[in-house]
Amino acid sequence: MEMNELLAMAKECGFDHVGALNVTELEFMPEVRDMCAADKCHAYGRSWSCPPAVGTLEELSAKALSYHRGLLLQCTTELEDDFDIEAMEENEKRQKRAFDALVEKLKPHFPECWPMGSGSCRLCEECTYPDAPCRFPERVYPSMEACGLFVSRVCKQSGMEYYYGPRTMTYTSCILID
Repeated sequence: MEMNELLAMAKECGFDHVGALNVTELEFMPEVRDMCAADKCHAYGRSWSCPPAVGTLEELSAKALSYHRGLLLQCTTELEDDFDIEAMEENEKRQKRAFDALVEKLKPHFPECWPMGSGSCRLCEECTYPDAPCRFPERVYPSMEACGLFVSRVCKQSGMEYYYGPRTMTYTSCILID
């Protein structure tokens, strides 16, 4: 499947901004993983989609070497003010719906694709990690940050904006394909 077809498919799923991911420049950074370890989101060590469950930076970096192209995907919304939590939450849900829809469309063509979402998994009210296997292993995706990717840097290296102006919120995800 050609890149222009993949990008059109992503747009059809509901993303506002889509582009080709610069896979060769992906850098899995300990500094980003350290931000996860600070546990400000209260998911570190409590979710199958977060560290340490997603693997080491070395494992993730080695895995990335097997991919030659990918998609960078964003949903952006305008906020009424800097504290418009409802708009932020709705945009996050919209991003996850579009992401799930695109992964479902891509899997038949690219069964080994590697989806990296935005934020922690929210499929279950309480995650089974680390006591039991994931209830939905085919639907749980690590976030780009959980994998150690500095999202604004990935966007810049892929020729895509990260910030769309004051009073906007953008969620970014990617999918590596072979």
